[in-house]
Amino acid sequence: MSLYFVRHQHAPDHCPAKDPQMGSMLLQHLSPAQAQRFGIQIHGDAVLDGAHTLVLILEAENQEKVEEYLQPFQQAGVVEIFAASPCERVVERQGC
Repeated sequence: MSLYFVRHQHAPDHCPAKDPQMGSMLLQHLSPAQAQRFGIQIHGDAVLDGAHTLVLILEAENQEKVEEYLQPFQQAGVVEIFAASPCERVVERQGC
């Protein structure tokens, strides 16, 4: 399993939270049970207030699983996926 840092950003006029039905659907999609259906474990999530940006730390078998899981967010804006490592692993290999 690998770690991924994900950033989803959308335009203020396309904010899913403005639509209660869409916001509720996306919130449900972020539930641990739903993520597990995709083989994803969510280690952290946060919304950057006022920036229309959601960040996630996910663990998955591969990036394709992450892309599949985040498909609903791609419809609302841009999704960027970055391979990541725990700090301990970076120190062990002596470099980022």
